[in-house]
Amino acid sequence: MVLCIYFKKLTVLIGLALILLMSGCVSSRKLVYFQGPLMASDSMKLVDRFVPTVQPGDILSVRVSSLSPEATTFFNPPSATIPIDRMMTLTTTALPELTGYLVDQAGTIELPILGKVPVSGLSTAQAADRIREKLKEYLKEPTVNIRNQNFRISVMGEVMRPSLFTVPNEKITLLEALSLAGDITIYGRRNNILLIRETNGQRTFTRIDLTSRDLFRSPYYYLHPNDVIYVEPGKSRVASADRTYQLLPIALSALSFLAIIFSRY
Repeated sequence: MVLCIYFKKLTVLIGLALILLMSGCVSSRKLVYFQGPLMASDSMKLVDRFVPTVQPGDILSVRVSSLSPEATTFFNPPSATIPIDRMMTLTTTALPELTGYLVDQAGTIELPILGKVPVSGLSTAQAADRIREKLKEYLKEPTVNIRNQNFRISVMGEVMRPSLFTVPNEKITLLEALSLAGDITIYGRRNNILLIRETNGQRTFTRIDLTSRDLFRSPYYYLHPNDVIYVEPGKSRVASADRTYQLLPIALSALSFLAIIFSRY
C-alpha cells in the first residue's frame, strides 16, 4: 500500500515535468526561412551588390609586382598581416594587430617614393588603378593589389558561434554572416533580426525578417563594414532557462522518493 502511494506521487512529479517541457516547444513555422507560396520554381531580381569605398581610418594592404623585381621590393615593405585564407574564418576574443597603410583624416596613404596618395571615397580597385598609374614612372608594367583589412562584421546573440569576422573579399551577405556564426539557434527569433549600421555619421537600427523572402530585395542583404547583427532570443529561451530551475527540485524530489523506496524494500 505504501509502495503504491509512493509510485503515485512519483507519477505526478513526472507528469508535471512533461507538462513543463511541452509548454516550451517552439512552433516549426517560426524556424523556417524565406516562407512564401509553394511553387515548383520561382525567381527574384537581386539588389545591386554593395561596393565599399575607402574611408579615413581604414587600413589598406598594398601589394605591388612588376617586371622589375628588385625595384618592386621598395614598395613592398615586410609585414605581418594575417594570411588571406585565414581571415574569413577568424574568430577572436581580441582584435588582431593589422599592418598596412593607415588612411589618414585627409583621406590619403603615404607610400614609399610616391609619397601621399589620395584614396578616400574610392573603391579598392579604383585606388589600385590610381597607384598603378603613379608607379609606371618607376616600374615596368606594374600591377597593384589592395585589400581593405578593416572590413569586419559582428554577429551576436542567439547564434552557435557569436564572433567578429574579417571579410577578405569585401563582399558578404547577411545569410553568409549567419552561416559563419553557425546559424541561428532554435531559440533565436528569425523574424526580428536587428542590424546596426553606421552611415554618414549616424547609427541606424533596422529589423529584418528572415522568414520572408523580402530579404533578397532589401538594401540590408549585403553587409557594410562594421555592421553588427544581433539575433534576439525568443520566449522559448526564457522558458528553457525557467524550466531548468523548475525541473531541478522535481528531479531531486523524485530521486528522494526512489531512495526512500529502495531503502525500505
